[in-house]
Formats: sequence, structure tokens, C-alpha cells
Amino acid sequence: MTGPTTPRTCDDELLLARISAAAGRAGLGKRLATYAATAYRPRTRAGLHRAIRRLSARAPDGRYRAAGARPNARLDLYEGGMTVAVKGRIHIVRYDETAVFRRSRRSRGPSPFETALIHLLTDVERKRLVLHANPEGGDAEAWQHELRRAVTRAQLPAALAALHRGERVFFAGIWLTTEHIGFRDLRLPWPQVQRIGMSGGFLTVTVGGRRHRLGPEASTIPNVFVLRTLAECCRAGGSGVADGG
Repeated sequence: MTGPTTPRTCDDELLLARISAAAGRAGLGKRLATYAATAYRPRTRAGLHRAIRRLSARAPDGRYRAAGARPNARLDLYEGGMTVAVKGRIHIVRYDETAVFRRSRRSRGPSPFETALIHLLTDVERKRLVLHANPEGGDAEAWQHELRRAVTRAQLPAALAALHRGERVFFAGIWLTTEHIGFRDLRLPWPQVQRIGMSGGFLTVTVGGRRHRLGPEASTIPNVFVLRTLAECCRAGGSGVADGG
């Protein structure tokens, strides 16, 4: 969604001016898109747990819904980051330094499928923001894709450069070099890696037909989509920058 479909009010104009000024001060570049979403800032760990529990609210059709997750925020995506305007405050998120965690719940039944999830991310003040991404929470599919793509494109080059300098790159205990991917004492050579995937909420690496589970739950790994893209680059032996998907 780019731009409102109804005439702007004075409050809309003032908010847009504040957003533009904040983005300008942060050097985020050109505005690319605007989306409606559901957002808030959990002030305590208990607040974050409440956000996750909301994913368990079940509608009559058996699907999970994030309770009360109606659009209350405006997301403006720029070249170098995004602004999140919620409850009168404008948060600045830079793609090159934010940490994004994705947590979800699945319905249970004959045909389980994801219907609700949250993205927990950090702004430039290192404060946490929760973005609900369920079907009733705004333009979820579009902004989720753009967020992952933009963060990957911003953070992948530095990670690749570190690997080429001979350094280890870490994601919540999972480590990568140009020769191996590993976790703790487990070391798996890239030429032997057949597949990188997800199973049961964990990152998995298949070697010799055997699937190895790496690290903690994927929901606790920052920018796991960057990790997966970086791993695919290493597995392919290349250095290109891929989209976050």
C-alpha cells in the first residue's frame, strides 16, 4: 500500500512531516513504500511473552489469530531503513544494524498452516518493537517480504567480507567460515553440505543423507534469513548478494 486512498487530514499531514523529518535525520534515503500494520513496544519481557501468547487466540474456523491485532501503526520503508509510527512515537529501524526475530504459531488439525506470527526487531535506540503479521494486521505479506529482503541486502555484504578475511561469523552460536558451518564442536565442511533447511522450528543441514540440527530454535536466532542466505552463498562457493526472499 503506497499512499492513502482518502484525503489527508491535518493530523495525517503533521504525522507525515514528522516521519519525513525523522527519516531525514537518520539518513534513510528515499521513501519507497507505506504500509498499515499492527505494532507496539513491549516494555518488559512479560510484555513480549504476552505478544507471543496472543498468537494462540483461536477463531471459530480453527485458525490462530493475534488477539486484537488490528492495524494501529504506519510503516514507511526507505532505502536504508524504515520508520514505525505508533502511539504518537516514531521509531527508526536501520536495515544494516537491526536484529529481527520471527516467532509464529500453527493451527492444529488435519491441515495445519501458519496464520499468525510476529516480527520482533530493534530500533536505533536498541529498543524492541513487535510487528504483528497476521492476515487481519494490515499489508502483512508485502512488508514482511520487503523487510527480509532489505535487511539481507544490507547485512550480507559485511558478513561475506568478514568470511573472506578468514573470520568466523556467528548467529546465536551457529558459526560459519569459508570452509565449514558448525555449532559448538560440530563442524560440517561446505563441499559435503547437500541441503540447508528448517525442520520443527530448527535450522537443519543435510550431509551424506543425514540431517543435522544446528543451534537453538530459529525464533531465537537474529536475522535467520540472513544466515540462510549466507549459508547458501558459502555452499555454492559464491559471493553474490541474494534477496532475502
